[in-house]
Amino acid sequence: MSECVGNNYDGRMGTRISAIFVILVGSFLGTWFPVFAARHKGVGVPSWAFFIAKYFGSGVILATAFIHLLAPANEALSNPCLTGPITDYSWVEGIALMTVFALFFVELMTMRYARFGHEHEHDVEHGDGHSHAGTSSPTYSDEPVALKSAADTGLDVPLEDTSKAPGHKDSSCAGPHMPGDDHLSHAREHPVNANNAQVSAHTHGDSRKTFDPESYSAQLTAVFILEFGVIFHSIFIGLTLAVAGEEFATLYVVLVFHQTFEGLALGSRLASIEWPKTKRWTPYILGCGYAISTPIAIAIGLGVRESFSPGSQTTLIANGVFDSISAGILIYTALVELMAHEFMFSGYMQRAPIKVVLAAVGTMALGAALMALLGKWA
Repeated sequence: MSECVGNNYDGRMGTRISAIFVILVGSFLGTWFPVFAARHKGVGVPSWAFFIAKYFGSGVILATAFIHLLAPANEALSNPCLTGPITDYSWVEGIALMTVFALFFVELMTMRYARFGHEHEHDVEHGDGHSHAGTSSPTYSDEPVALKSAADTGLDVPLEDTSKAPGHKDSSCAGPHMPGDDHLSHAREHPVNANNAQVSAHTHGDSRKTFDPESYSAQLTAVFILEFGVIFHSIFIGLTLAVAGEEFATLYVVLVFHQTFEGLALGSRLASIEWPKTKRWTPYILGCGYAISTPIAIAIGLGVRESFSPGSQTTLIANGVFDSISAGILIYTALVELMAHEFMFSGYMQRAPIKVVLAAVGTMALGAALMALLGKWA
């Protein structure tokens, strides 16, 4: 039972302090650079770099869920130091399952009700019962990014005919890494039932507003879910690194790459959202929240190194439970919001050449493979 108390801290304080700053820089680069490069075309980042970052990041998120969260959670909650009801059931899988259902319900309600102060609405209702599509707030660009010319965007993405009705947004002309074909974008590919549409348009002049699949609320919900999952995970690995023993050097190197890749995955998601001008700093703030989570956890771990015990029942249960929650979050995000929406329900991917689809799948598999390989030492 001696392994259930204390920790393996063995000095090397200077090196441990350096981990705070090295991981901080790597995390900031991973999260901020995609956002900065997407907004400043003069940086000269080619379109294929965004393509790789986006799908590589999807693979990173998927592998993180299974390799870096589920496995450690099982290890923590099956530790021989634990006793009582926590050992009588497979809580890891149960907690992850409950998390998936909870996220599904949250997003379902968001699709119906939430706006999060969204300032840009299509199909705005008026007192005369007539709706005007495309009415927008000055805080948004009136021209969708996907409909800009290749010269304006600097993206080598084949664009389809843009001579459609004003106010119509077509995801099929957006590249796979551009805003306009991400979270829930498949909804616009499924036409509303003709009878329902007719009723909506002609019954008492009522034009009901439908949920915009690219609305600020939908994308904000998706990115908050992702951020919530990775931050939970980042806190606990920071505490672990702070009091690690002889494996500290290996864990240090692995976590630098781990946090940078995970930051790249989050940053590519933040960069794909069309943020309103009043919220233009939001992706940087969200990126900062992720970037500082592990360094702060390392600093806290060093501060309580004399009393912090990774093998105590309280720590093991907290670690296992939160890793299970994070695993459920990232599994839902990776399978539903990333893989399903960006491949099977993506207007772009349905029309893209097979070499583009295979390149995306291969890039995603590469990201998953590298994160899985890091799991051997993390």
